[in-house]
Amino acid sequence: MLEPCVNQACGLQSLALQRHPRLLAMASHGRQQGELPLLWGLCARWVDLGLSVLVLDAHVPESSSNPGLAQLRADPLQHASDAGLSWQVLPAADGLRGLSASQLLDSQLSNAFKVYDVVLIYGAAETLCSLLQGSRVAPLLVLAPAPDAALSAYAALKRLVTHGQLQPIVANIVPDSAAVPRQWLTASAALLQQCATSFLGYQLMPHTVVASPRANDAQDGLQRLALQMFENAMPLQASGFERLH
Repeated sequence: MLEPCVNQACGLQSLALQRHPRLLAMASHGRQQGELPLLWGLCARWVDLGLSVLVLDAHVPESSSNPGLAQLRADPLQHASDAGLSWQVLPAADGLRGLSASQLLDSQLSNAFKVYDVVLIYGAAETLCSLLQGSRVAPLLVLAPAPDAALSAYAALKRLVTHGQLQPIVANIVPDSAAVPRQWLTASAALLQQCATSFLGYQLMPHTVVASPRANDAQDGLQRLALQMFENAMPLQASGFERLH
């Protein structure tokens, strides 16, 4: 927590003034219909707090008509015209392939990234394991309201913990609808929590986010999650890539 500040938003703004981009990640496990609304909601909360955001989407390949990270790596100056927008999404499937965490600190990339406060990588668990193995980044894993979401979420969690030596956090999306039993969603989150403890030795405490059309209900959970993620994000600088072990 950032006790010296009047509130957490002031704390985030003071961290942003340090001008080191802060690296975050979201792990996808085939539930993009549940993941993307949360991702865009988090981006909107950061922008509301005065932070600029760059999302590197590992699901979308770059092309000449839709340039992204690969073109930025090849020629940062030519493809940096949109840099500095408060919120930008770049295709990054090719640019992230084979990239190591230390290469994110490459002088060309660091110059392109430094105009942002948040750099978030959105990709499959195996992509994040390859890129961020053993780093301090805590990927966000979304438990969407779907019958078998706990199974795919557990598979992604297992890969992140055992192969990536990462410590993910989980957001449990609770729809604000009488059509979906709340007790079923609680059981789904509890199942993931139990499997993580029993089979991985990983202590998990899911964060509840209500998907509600009522602004206050929806934003409270998002705001708390956005604040926590930014406070615990990894500075995109050499000292930030200390190993966990």
